[in-house]
Amino acid sequence: MTPVLEVNNLSKTFGGGKSLLGKPVPSVHAVQSASFTVQKGETLGIVGESGCGKSTLARMLVGLLPPTGGNIIIEGQAITGQPRDAVAFGRLIQYVFQDPISSLNPRKTIRQIIEAPLIHLMGMDQAARRARINELFDSVNLRREFLDRYPHEFSGGQAQRIGIARALAASPRIIVLDEPVSALDVSVQAQVLNLLADLRKAYDLTYLLISHDLAVVEAVSDRIAVLYFGSIVEIGSAESVLTSPRHPYTNLLGSSVPMVGRALVQNRDTSAELPDPHNPPSGCAFANRCYLVQEDCRKTKPRLRSDTFEHETACFHPIETRPT
Repeated sequence: MTPVLEVNNLSKTFGGGKSLLGKPVPSVHAVQSASFTVQKGETLGIVGESGCGKSTLARMLVGLLPPTGGNIIIEGQAITGQPRDAVAFGRLIQYVFQDPISSLNPRKTIRQIIEAPLIHLMGMDQAARRARINELFDSVNLRREFLDRYPHEFSGGQAQRIGIARALAASPRIIVLDEPVSALDVSVQAQVLNLLADLRKAYDLTYLLISHDLAVVEAVSDRIAVLYFGSIVEIGSAESVLTSPRHPYTNLLGSSVPMVGRALVQNRDTSAELPDPHNPPSGCAFANRCYLVQEDCRKTKPRLRSDTFEHETACFHPIETRPT
């Protein structure tokens, strides 16, 4: 089956070269050779701690950041390396932002905000736009009288529903959800996640869910990719990755999740700091935090490889049995 999204060796480097005064500018490798595929109708969760490159990856996928290397293929159409057709690109993939209020233009009404993609991407006339906006508002469970109000008049949950409606306006195949519920109350989070699940079925959507919250990712994802220091270190089915993690970093993430009625688990992590992005290590980036580290880990960077646990792991000495 041909995947709806294929990412090959995607990378992003900030800085480098020289300043106006001729001084060298240190480079930061925010994303390093990320490769994965997503099937139609699937939800791929991408998890990792702050600073690991999740949002940079998301912004490259939707065209907000140009990649330094690699390519993106959507429905067989290569996006990177060709002249960017903004209209065609916007119809294929859309973005839901982390902060729902700041992602909406405060000077425009909700109707004007949602009309923008219908005008510029779909070329609809006024009557068609009105019908489409009404349909979108019904689909996200908002009252139509809200359309002539401004973003500051809405709660966070309502604003995120408006953001979702705007993303749906161009009838995209893929929606990238960048921490879509992290700014919302817990009770509202469940409502938005249920809405996203319903919309995925109704519109035959494919999701990429970016989050640091494993509980959210587990609730909605079919597969999970774990990102650390700009590289994917583990990827596989959600059940396999969360219940039988092979990479020590994935195990660390799972054991660090607070749970009601359970004391915080003391893990073996000796340092909570990521490596210096201006001076990355030559071997595994997780080596200084890993309790399974050996000499070869510090010399060579491991690559993703398949194993008998039904997922891929970038580790020379992965966890062999399910952690207790």
